[in-house]
Amino acid sequence: MCGIVGIVSRELVNQQIYDSLLLLQHRGQDSTGIATMDGSVFHLYKSQGQVREAYRTRDMRSLRGNLGLGHVRYATKGAADREEEAQPFYVNAPYGIILVHNGNLTNTRELERDLFNIDRRHTNTSSDTEMLLNVLATELQSQIQGKKLTVEDIFETVKSLHKRVEGSYASVALIAGHGMLAFRDPFGIRPLVLGERKNIYNKSEWIVASESLVLENNDYKIVRDVDPGEAIYITNEGHFYSHQCSANPKLNPCSFEYVYLARPDSIMNGISVYEARLKMGDYLAETIKQNIRTGDLDVVMPIPDSSRPAAIQVARQLGIEYREGFFKNRYIGRTFIMPGQSQRKKSVRQKLNAMSTEFKGKNILIVDDSVVRGTTSKEIVQMARLAGANSVTFTSAAPPVRYPHIYGINMPNRSELIAYNRSIKEIENLLLVDHLVYQEVSDLEKSILENTNIKELDMSCFTGHYVTGNITQEYLDWVELSYSS
Repeated sequence: MCGIVGIVSRELVNQQIYDSLLLLQHRGQDSTGIATMDGSVFHLYKSQGQVREAYRTRDMRSLRGNLGLGHVRYATKGAADREEEAQPFYVNAPYGIILVHNGNLTNTRELERDLFNIDRRHTNTSSDTEMLLNVLATELQSQIQGKKLTVEDIFETVKSLHKRVEGSYASVALIAGHGMLAFRDPFGIRPLVLGERKNIYNKSEWIVASESLVLENNDYKIVRDVDPGEAIYITNEGHFYSHQCSANPKLNPCSFEYVYLARPDSIMNGISVYEARLKMGDYLAETIKQNIRTGDLDVVMPIPDSSRPAAIQVARQLGIEYREGFFKNRYIGRTFIMPGQSQRKKSVRQKLNAMSTEFKGKNILIVDDSVVRGTTSKEIVQMARLAGANSVTFTSAAPPVRYPHIYGINMPNRSELIAYNRSIKEIENLLLVDHLVYQEVSDLEKSILENTNIKELDMSCFTGHYVTGNITQEYLDWVELSYSS
């Protein structure tokens, strides 16, 4: 999971990119980078850490140009603490290309081999983004073959890239002296939204970003989502072109975007994140009724912030009072995307505080968005008990996470997943809760897809079904080994 944005404007874009990255900060806190293009000259700055601390006035002044892109990183490939792994990445031929990427490539072993042995290209990091950029550059070079670059060449390049690259990828690239290219993998796993606005001269300005809230906050009108397999090319002058570059595109958006990753005020793939989370609460309430005596419960409490819509609906459907008992320190990062178990555990107490007056002597029903490793959940249960709760029922708006997520979320090791090879009762005992209730897989799917034309989600971490269809047990074993070594 990362956040990306690209803008083609009639004015300097550095401030627009910066503002957009602030809005996408929840999607990645490891590092950030901005690149702009002034004619055929790139200006680039990237740094570890969060957006607000990364850029100084002199850095922003150096980012000149009317085209630009930006990135906030949540490390799933490569080391989180190495600045050279930060995006954007750059190659100097053909023309000069600079690229950002949200997703996770699943055939990196083959790409690394072919890039070196066949394409004669060198990658200097372990980042799959650098591999994606070099594949793009190689295929573009083979298309132009000494002639002037055309729009058709660019779309043929993306067609060739789709044939070589596997996994999830939503990407934005700048081609020096020419324009901006955005493209999405043929399964549409990671989001990418297109927007347009008119300047004072009634000329179009364009934006692509991971979430719609970026468009709305920069006064762009949402045009549509970039289609799975589609490429969009916008010239330096603002001329817009698009083309479907995949032979078999199929929209399978990531369900975890709606459970946890995206901000609730975003709309992706035509689906309101907030509305989906409300429905998760409605369906979860029905499952709770079937599994426990709800009449014994005193209050429903959310774990702020992403579980709040679901918790509101659970309380409403069960007819139980909704209360806020956990209070959040907003200066601590999201614990799910902390890099290590010990760091996650330490940050829970720094991030949340339980107000004892809301817990003392009460039977508490806690609603969280999901339970992944269980580290955070167990700490929260202990906090509730120390605050005086009489009993603790823990519920999850998502089903049990039983399988690795290999499309851009840091869940590679089965041994770290609390639900892997365990029954609900076993998980209940590990979390030290009185009752544990999970969302049903079918109910999560309905929560997101009701009243849409989308037929299937990527729900691989819940079901073990990988939508790209080329994930083997040998690959999963290799991923697990490479992350643990």
